[in-house]
Amino acid sequence: MRVRDGMSDVVVTVGPTHTLRAAAVAMHAKKVGAAVVVDPDAPGPGIITERDLLAAVADGHDPDAERVGDHQSSGVVFAAPDWSLEEAAVAMVRGRFRHLIVCDRGEVCGVLAMRDIVRVWTADGSICEVPSSPGVGATASVG
Repeated sequence: MRVRDGMSDVVVTVGPTHTLRAAAVAMHAKKVGAAVVVDPDAPGPGIITERDLLAAVADGHDPDAERVGDHQSSGVVFAAPDWSLEEAAVAMVRGRFRHLIVCDRGEVCGVLAMRDIVRVWTADGSICEVPSSPGVGATASVG
């Protein structure tokens, strides 16, 4: 299976001057976990993810005042549509991130999330037995 088989062609885009709230609203409306940051002054697209938004809010930043460009992910990794899903998964695990911007001939054509890989693999019948381990399914409470 290839990245093109799993990627979403629903690409939410925001600019670096959008507020964090505007990015969150756009992502929530399309039910995606990341938005591509398009900045005409940057050499290429960036990405802001749920984790970036969560970190900014947890650090006490005002989502109505803070700008996407100040909180987007660094070290963006791009995938090609013809990469295998295994290559994409390895890049995500090694880079400790969950979203890849997919580019074809220099243009953004989609976003691949770890969830997309799992969806494709499980729909494809690529299911394996995973032994349960202590702590799996445990919940935490905030209080």
